[in-house]
Amino acid sequence: MKPLLLFPAVLCFSLPALASNWPQTRGPNRDSVSTDATVPTAWSEQENLKWKLGLPGAGASSPIVWGGKVFVTCFSGQKEDGDVSALVRHVLCIDKVTGQKLWQKDYPTTQQDDEWRGMIREHGYTSNTPVTDGAHVYVHWGKGGVVALDMDGKEVWKAPTGSESGRQRWGSSGSPVLWKNLLIVNAADEAQSVIAFDKATGRQVWKQTAGLLEGAFSSPQILKRADGREDLLFAAPSELWGMNPETGKLRWYAPTGIEGNVAPDPVVQGEDIYVFGGFPSTMRVALKAGDKGEVSASSMLWQDSQSTYVPTPLYHDGKLYVVSDQGFAWCADAKTGEMIYRERLGGAADPSAGGGGRRGGGKPFYASPLLIGDKIYAVSRKQGTYILAAKPQFQVLGTNVLVGDTTDFNATPAVSDGCLFLRSNKALYCIGK
Repeated sequence: MKPLLLFPAVLCFSLPALASNWPQTRGPNRDSVSTDATVPTAWSEQENLKWKLGLPGAGASSPIVWGGKVFVTCFSGQKEDGDVSALVRHVLCIDKVTGQKLWQKDYPTTQQDDEWRGMIREHGYTSNTPVTDGAHVYVHWGKGGVVALDMDGKEVWKAPTGSESGRQRWGSSGSPVLWKNLLIVNAADEAQSVIAFDKATGRQVWKQTAGLLEGAFSSPQILKRADGREDLLFAAPSELWGMNPETGKLRWYAPTGIEGNVAPDPVVQGEDIYVFGGFPSTMRVALKAGDKGEVSASSMLWQDSQSTYVPTPLYHDGKLYVVSDQGFAWCADAKTGEMIYRERLGGAADPSAGGGGRRGGGKPFYASPLLIGDKIYAVSRKQGTYILAAKPQFQVLGTNVLVGDTTDFNATPAVSDGCLFLRSNKALYCIGK
């Protein structure tokens, strides 16, 4: 589908070599932070909308950006009676300036994917955000396995990650991370495993399997230690793991008390780690990174029961900010855990958001908030994007709604060169001046 070009094709960046990249989930550092203060704070179909491109299907994965290209995944072919035998997953590459689709790769299902029923209707079959190193784009989508494509859409390799289903049949969502020569994926849903592949060949380098991974939906993080060591952080139900990313071996672990599903990513600030999640009751926990074996009780900094189930909070200036899936914007002191404010954002939850029943339907926020300059951008599923002041006083600076799109906006946006890339279940938007 050709894009609707709503503004002359003015360069959104100066030179490809200088273009700001957004290569993975939640940004270059996986911390939901952009220093780009030129992103608009107001937009609509008539204002600051550079282009819009219709997508071949829905999806909860975030767009990523490298140079002059935007990449996004989506899915189609599911039927309302639950049948997914015709399911197709798609990878698209779009010109960042014009919104023209450069190429599309389609991957019909080869596994027995979970039926289109219950909670999986909340997010679908392409919820894992791709990652790129500028030479290849790596896509993981649960039972669809992993595929590596070059920047022109040529398949370099693909590999399976598993064919099982979690007992809840909620599907896969954690996004892969690159570390040196490895692509590391959360294959908890389809294999109760964390798996590392050689990013050049697709050869499996290591695989760690544990029953505790049932219900682990978050993305792995890399923790850079003060002594130069790097740990792979992985949040599982009731525990946080610090793994050796080279071998997958467990270096240390910390009991968190967060039972049930863990969907938000761990938030890292220095060697302080903040963990969120839980179902049906949520928790948030702060702790010091461990070294070897079980983390001591003295390393636990604080814990609290008011948390978030889906969106990942962000750290800014000693505070933790999030808009939870329940629709509350809150700010907490990162040092003590004390709640500074907790305010309802927007109106009551729209019961048409998602389709997963009581566990998911009606949750107004799935996307994680971003800190862009000195403002927080929080994308709701049905009620637009809220702009909040990034300070410990609750202040809504504006709300932006694309009224012509009534589908869910489930994905955290991407930021690059003054542009905000938003995706819904039917379109990709470039917001820019």
